[in-house]
Order: sequence, then structure tokens, then C-alpha cells
Amino acid sequence: MSMVSSTSIPAAQLLVGAGAALLAGIVNSIAGGGTLLTFPALIAAGLTPIVANATSTVALLPAALSSMIGYRGELTGAQRWASLFAVPSLVGGAIGAALLLHTSNAAFNRIVPWLVFGATALFLSQRALLRFVRGAAHVPADDGALVARPPSLALLTGQLLVGIYGGYFGAGIGILMLASLGLMGFTNIHRMNGLKNWGGFCMNLVAALTFAASGIVQWPVALGMAVGSIAGGYVGARAALRVPQEFVRGAVAVVGVLSGIWLLARL
Repeated sequence: MSMVSSTSIPAAQLLVGAGAALLAGIVNSIAGGGTLLTFPALIAAGLTPIVANATSTVALLPAALSSMIGYRGELTGAQRWASLFAVPSLVGGAIGAALLLHTSNAAFNRIVPWLVFGATALFLSQRALLRFVRGAAHVPADDGALVARPPSLALLTGQLLVGIYGGYFGAGIGILMLASLGLMGFTNIHRMNGLKNWGGFCMNLVAALTFAASGIVQWPVALGMAVGSIAGGYVGARAALRVPQEFVRGAVAVVGVLSGIWLLARL
């Protein structure tokens, strides 16, 4: 039985979804967390939680692709890393999407606020955690030396877990990937964003294909949002090279907290 509601979506709500996708594309390009915008918007438009999540994943896929185009220069010399990074991203995304399809709407509704709060908390504590790790372990800060050798098993395992989470829900996957790359010693935020966008695209691709095959995607909404996300993804990738990181971090934190509170209040 299809999980998609037969209720038509008013044009005004479709515009709200497209606007949220535009902002989400920008946010995803810079620091991740775009689902924190699109998911509540779709819930407000009347979609069930699982349908909203699947539709959001499909809608934001083009933004991930356009973000990669914007960051393609930042991956120069890191092609080997990108290839190996794709494997756990694809496998994890497939596992997470399958788990979502076996979760009831009621259970997913109860889980989502805590996933949002957890991702936001990780983001807020990221810098302090990275300072502690680098200070204690004396991790080298030469990004060029890091990409000259293959990624560690620990990073690939962590990416598999991020991929599972990304296929299941996705909010904060960019934050999680930036944190893991930082723990490995990366310091160049633009190269980190390039790898993050590539990993996110891989896991979102397989999840989107899984959701589309299952028949739970609300396609009129997804297509409208995709238009906004494409523009937002490219604009965000360009703007990320100039926008102060403190502004981006503050905006993502505020969105995460407010979204979590709203999702918790509606239980």
C-alpha cells in the first residue's frame, strides 16, 4: 500500500517547500543541515513524517550534485580519497533507507526530534572536540600529506555509520562528516566541504533511488523543491568561499534547536 497521501498540496504550500529547498541547498553547501529546513516545511504542508523525509531526500539530491560542481576545484589531488569515500557512503545510504522503510510513522515521529537535537549538539561541540584531539594527539595539519595516503579504516567505518544515518534521515550528515574529517587532521574547510558534499551525494543518491522505487515519494512536491535546491546548492558553494564561518555555524545551530523544539512539541 502506498504511504503517500492522496490529498493535493495547495500551490502556496508548494512555494513554501521550494523556498525551504532553496535555503536548504545553500546551507547544505556550506555546513550541512538542509533537511532541518525542508523536513519541518513538508510536515507543515501535511505530509506524513516518512513521506516528508523521503520526498526531502529526493528533492535535495540535485543540490548535492550542483554543490559538487561548485567545489570540484577543491578536490584536486584528492581523487583517490573521493573514490574510497564513496564505497561506505553508498552502502550505508542503502542500509539506512531500508531501515526507514521498515519504521512506522509513529515510531519515526518520536525518534526525529532527538536525531535533530543530537546532530545540533555535535555541531556546537565540534570545535572544542577538535581542539582537544589535535592537542592531545598532535595530529598533523598538512591536508596535502593526508590525501596522499588512503583514508584510514576508522574513517571509512565512521563514514559507513554516517551513511546509514544519512539514508535513514539525513539531517546533520554534513556536520558529522566535517567532524570526522577534522578528527583525521583536515584543516582546510573548503577541501573538507568538497569531500563532505561528495559523500553526501553518494548516500543520498542510493537512498533517493530506494525511496523512489518504494513509491513513497510525493513527486509534485519533490520536483518543485528540486528547482529551488539546485539554485541554492550552486549559490551556496560559491558563497561558502566568502561567507564567514561563524555566521554559518550560528545559523545552523539556531535552525537545529528551533526545528528540534518544534518537532518535539508536535508529538
